Amino acid sequence: MAEKTGIAIIEDHPIMREGLAAWFAGSGRWLVTGTASSLVGAKELLTRASAQTDIVLLDIQLEDGWGLDIIPWYTKFAASSKRPLMAVYSAFDDYGRVNIALGLGVKAYICKRRGEQELEEALLKALAGGSYIDEAAQANLQTVTDIFNLLTRREAEILKLVKKGLSNKQIAASFGITHRTVENILSCVYDKTGIHSRVELQKL
Repeated sequence: MAEKTGIAIIEDHPIMREGLAAWFAGSGRWLVTGTASSLVGAKELLTRASAQTDIVLLDIQLEDGWGLDIIPWYTKFAASSKRPLMAVYSAFDDYGRVNIALGLGVKAYICKRRGEQELEEALLKALAGGSYIDEAAQANLQTVTDIFNLLTRREAEILKLVKKGLSNKQIAASFGITHRTVENILSCVYDKTGIHSRVELQKL
């Protein structure tokens, strides 16, 4: 009998999480090494089941934060041990999130409009040494080759300062504009990039 492929499922929605676990376990081809709904739970799971896990299926929005934050943590945690591949299964297909995920080393990015069979095919392609980017996400990547191409000059200037860690008050002082003006410009940046938190903007 062929050895099963180990998969850990990190997903905050209980129905989605349990449904995926049941489908993979029921296929007879996969070993579900565990599930988690939060960053805390994911760290506990991967600390415990790393050796049996070949791929981590990760949602971006978790109960306690941004799912992609598990990747840099795990890279340090597993520096000298087996590292499973990272795959994203998300409702988001915007340039910002997809670009960040790929930059962190995600090997498969699948949108949740795809069913289990398509999801499995994408994961197997990644495990075979390839990569998979959902066609909807791929279209957004091809449309925008640089995140700054989305923005006006002032929006790009303010984004650069946000990425450096400056506060809105500091940014306002730098440009001689009001705090409210900075907030309004950042609102446009959020809309254009598909990003909705300052922490995520800093990672672009």
